Amino acid sequence: MRREIDLLDFLAGQLTDVETAWSIGTFGAIAEFTRDAGERTVVDRDAGSVQAVTTRGGIRIEAREALRPIASEALTAQSWSQRVALCLPQEACAMNGRLVLTEIGPDCDALRATDRAAVLFDLGLGTLQLDACVRTDDKPLIAALRYWVGQSLFAPGNGAMAAILAVSPHRVFLSRVGRVEVFQPIPLPNGRSPDGPHTHILPKLLRHNRTHAATEALPAGWVPCAHFYPPHPTRNALGQPHPFQAGHHAAFQALLARYGDPELVDVKRHVAESVAAGEAPSGIPITAGRFGRACVRVTLRQLRASEPSSPALTAWLSAHDRIDLNEPGESADDHPCTA
Repeated sequence: MRREIDLLDFLAGQLTDVETAWSIGTFGAIAEFTRDAGERTVVDRDAGSVQAVTTRGGIRIEAREALRPIASEALTAQSWSQRVALCLPQEACAMNGRLVLTEIGPDCDALRATDRAAVLFDLGLGTLQLDACVRTDDKPLIAALRYWVGQSLFAPGNGAMAAILAVSPHRVFLSRVGRVEVFQPIPLPNGRSPDGPHTHILPKLLRHNRTHAATEALPAGWVPCAHFYPPHPTRNALGQPHPFQAGHHAAFQALLARYGDPELVDVKRHVAESVAAGEAPSGIPITAGRFGRACVRVTLRQLRASEPSSPALTAWLSAHDRIDLNEPGESADDHPCTA
């Protein structure tokens, strides 16, 4: 029990940071929760969970006995991403795995009391660690969804998604460690997702049947049931670049040292020390496979962003990370919450 209390203290501390983004989802379906500085937020905590709710959406995270935070970094087009996955063992992470649209009934666990009489429908995506749902008290929409209950959302001629898009009900994404609720409207097809809480469902990615992106370094047997994304040193939560923030970088490196893969943490240390000593880039053995190679590149990009270039760093970048050193811009896939 002491461990769960300590873990909940840790998660509550992360949730109070307005710059930290959160998500619950899987590869191809994700709900994101962010909020703006100064945005009115109701934060509540009980013995086993902590939640935050705004007028645009909310999140609840629960401290489970087997819950394991795993911090990692990954390459993006010209930068890097950073995240902490809240993982459960594969045998403990499974949700309901429904394959067809299913009426669940009143959402008694809704974040707000005013939403607990509304009806929850599981979209039937069949994903391991996620139940992706919509919630509504709109009677015509409830009737329309009941008509399509028992059928796949992706079956030819199924009109359930059209009905959902027309009314834009709340989206409720559930895992074994909590839920994200999105109150904002669903954007029109080919429209831009709104700032703040929103969801993505991408059928092409869902067909891969992956629990997470292949670029995320997670140990075998552990499944991410939620993520949080601490403030990035070089860009904000919308992916917009800003000057390097040493405090943000140091804070995540501390999380990485505590919750990351020790082998990759050691690779980072070795690369940084070798560059600082002016050593040649050919002298370091990489034994952690493709994640180790990616770790070298991430470390070099961080060194490039955090301090003036040196002949040694230039040589290392040329040997291990041949990006355009004169073009530091970001791209769309650098967003921290990309599924």
